[in-house]
Amino acid sequence: MMAFPFLNSSGQDSQVSVGPSPEPGPHCPSDTSSMRIPLTLFYALFVVLGLAGNLLALWVFLRDRSKQGSVRVLLVNVALSDLLLVVCLAFRVWYHGVRRERWELGATMCHVVGNFFYMNMYISIVLLGLISIDRYLKISRGGVPLQRPRGLAMRCGWRTAACALIWALALALTLLLILLSEETHQELRRCFQYKSLQHSKWKGYLNLMLVVVFWISYGCMVVCYVKIAFKLLRTSKEKPDLPNAARYARTANKSFFILVLFTVCFVPYHIVRVFYIVSQITDTSCYWRGVVYQANEVALLFSALNSCLDPVMYFLLSSPMRKQVMQLLGNVMRVWEAGASGSSYSVEQGSGSGRTVPRQQSTGLVGVFGNNTDDITSQP
Repeated sequence: MMAFPFLNSSGQDSQVSVGPSPEPGPHCPSDTSSMRIPLTLFYALFVVLGLAGNLLALWVFLRDRSKQGSVRVLLVNVALSDLLLVVCLAFRVWYHGVRRERWELGATMCHVVGNFFYMNMYISIVLLGLISIDRYLKISRGGVPLQRPRGLAMRCGWRTAACALIWALALALTLLLILLSEETHQELRRCFQYKSLQHSKWKGYLNLMLVVVFWISYGCMVVCYVKIAFKLLRTSKEKPDLPNAARYARTANKSFFILVLFTVCFVPYHIVRVFYIVSQITDTSCYWRGVVYQANEVALLFSALNSCLDPVMYFLLSSPMRKQVMQLLGNVMRVWEAGASGSSYSVEQGSGSGRTVPRQQSTGLVGVFGNNTDDITSQP
């Protein structure tokens, strides 16, 4: 179903081992000293924002267990994959910033960090593609829930079964590639570096297959969200008297926001990725290897940025998410004020006073962030 470019590498599909290169083609020394400080700063920022944002998102998604059949299951897994990716980025901060690009954790750990980084990035990509398909099918059926298949998917929900299958395949393939890594038992000085694959081209071809997986997921998102947006815009124009007609137009515009975010984060990397892999499996000059390596490093920053922007997207496009986050912040402020003033009072739970708060219909993205937003899809 999916493969991962965790081959030979951590972070950049490559690491440089001690000793001369046994592979054909020019031996190109990789000097990344000019990029060390920018990479450290950006990755450190991503770690801080990603940890805070995804932990908060997981807290919000897991807090309400009343929507077990909603798309919340997919969002929980996206947040979890983003969180694990951010943990992998912490090793890059340590490597580039603290150790000044000297790897001291061994070859196996280098492979583990790089492989799990890519595993979680592509799990997130595939899940976001599934979310777009799920939402398109829902709105195309006028909000009618999809029929669940029999067997395991019927007991735990097709979304849960799909997530379990994706994680199982990804973990199995990742562990297999780590075990088959040629440098696992060698001493490494550096990690996250360029490496030629002319001696093992099959790894480059497998990485190219992963690029195809991305473009398939991206194509699904473009088709699904564009159709969702046009359907809502058409409904708002054809039925302007509907109570939610104005919301349809706003929600349609937010659908395009998802596409823009996904495009900015992942499309540049997967364009550069093609040239990067081709340079690894062909006899390329040192100059062009250096060019594609630098471009790959910059593009990878945008891909890593997505793990920080996903929680921001949840907050901006989902009113239930905003409501719970603001409620949490309000509780924190009350606790802080109580401690500062020395007064003793308990922080109210739930709505804050036990009063029934009328449910407000979300104006977030159609069907993307749970059953509250699903309501709007059933009305056209």
